[in-house]
Amino acid sequence: MMIVTTGNEINGYEIVEYLGVIRGVVVRSPSITQGIMGGLKQIVGGNIESYAQICEAGRQEAYVRMEDHAASVGADAVIGMRYDASGFAEGVTEVLAYGTAVKIQKV
Repeated sequence: MMIVTTGNEINGYEIVEYLGVIRGVVVRSPSITQGIMGGLKQIVGGNIESYAQICEAGRQEAYVRMEDHAASVGADAVIGMRYDASGFAEGVTEVLAYGTAVKIQKV
């Protein structure tokens, strides 16, 4: 199991090697149904649950890709993990999960 934290330290462990920045990138757009439901919800206002589901799925997939990238460079953990998102095109969002891959040992 990969340890992932937004902090720069891991309690009970010493960082013995920094392996570099790792990332997971996903580009998502809503399905036709999600787009229609989201568009209707925009008219009346409030939380747009179909869009929230798209965002959460994008974050989850980016996170898994980030963990896979960390494992591919031999990391035991990821520190300083963050998410970023940006509009890529009309109705298309890029989600990025990133952090620093490290080797650790129990103290």
